[in-house]
Amino acid sequence: MKPAVIAIDGGNSKTEVLVISEDGVVLGKSRGPGASPQNIGVAACVAALEELVLEAYPNFGDKPFAVHTSAYLAGLDFPREEEALHAALAARGWSDTLTVGNDTLALLRAGSAGVGVAVVCGAGINGAGVGPDGRVHRFPALGKISGDWGGGYRLGEEALWWAVRAEDGRGPRTALMPAVAAYFGKPTLLDVVQGLHFEEIDPVSIHGLCPLLFEVAAAGDEVAQDIVTRFVEEVSVFAAVILRELDLTEDAPEIVLGGGVLTGVGTPVIAEIEKRCLKVAPRAVVRVVDVNPVVGAALFGLDTLGASEAAKAALKAATQRV
Repeated sequence: MKPAVIAIDGGNSKTEVLVISEDGVVLGKSRGPGASPQNIGVAACVAALEELVLEAYPNFGDKPFAVHTSAYLAGLDFPREEEALHAALAARGWSDTLTVGNDTLALLRAGSAGVGVAVVCGAGINGAGVGPDGRVHRFPALGKISGDWGGGYRLGEEALWWAVRAEDGRGPRTALMPAVAAYFGKPTLLDVVQGLHFEEIDPVSIHGLCPLLFEVAAAGDEVAQDIVTRFVEEVSVFAAVILRELDLTEDAPEIVLGGGVLTGVGTPVIAEIEKRCLKVAPRAVVRVVDVNPVVGAALFGLDTLGASEAAKAALKAATQRV
């Protein structure tokens, strides 16, 4: 029998694929770089996804490979983007049926039954929610032009900005100054600035300052703590707006937090986010997701096929992070 679900989660920095049987057994998996159609185009995205799908399960027979494909990717922020990717994937003929959506919804399903709020912070930041009545509330998540602040790269930029200003006297002293210089292996921040300007330092490395920022904040540095406080507020605002828009403030909604930044910040930061969320919805349950979002894509696929709850539980048990 052919596999039941091809599940895909594609963020800005990584893409994961799971191939699942109808009873929730993982038959194959693969992982590759980000393949958001917003970043590399629809054609290149689909080609990259097909390569990962075939890598995940080399034993596919003739097309269609599976019963259902469940693909959730970053960069699908408007209906026209979903429609374009849906058409391109459907043309590949991987499965009998196909669902395409934004990756934030896969995070929500990974940590809940599919109803509630999800906020993701990885390379970027985004939030989405689904109400008990099926209503969905989302944000474009296009960076500064759509009102966003946050994401691992932006937090890294903030750490660098304050460190540079501390060194040249335009800002307050902060432990970020020596920490950021040491991260880049340079004696001064001016050396770092020149390295970035002359393309001797890969700007992608700025993203790696994000965990450093949280470490410096946890050690008591006020400048770093102020940045983290703003980050906490941004995550909480995403959740609060969705809770209000979907009329969930009086219920006991699940609020799922995920993405590389939120899964790595530690208990004190999560506790602050939870405290702010509970002011809006006192009965809310706030949790950090314990499986990768691709599991949410797979669960959506099993939902579509009417799989048993036992199959879904088996999938989550097999993929839970230790």
